[in-house]
Amino acid sequence: MISILSLERMAKKVGIRRISKDALEEMREILTEEGMHVAERAVKLSLHARRRTVMKEDVELAAGRKQE
Repeated sequence: MISILSLERMAKKVGIRRISKDALEEMREILTEEGMHVAERAVKLSLHARRRTVMKEDVELAAGRKQE
């Protein structure tokens, strides 16, 4: 699980000066859910490639970030 402090640091990096604890908790929930979806898709991709190890490329494809 992502810590509230880590999320607060990320928010400050993008320019947010103040953010409520409720907003940070909601952000944590959303990021955790999305991370789980990406991980599930990455596992399916590695199994499709007949590998047991999830590789960086699997995660990139699962997240839709693969640059060709």
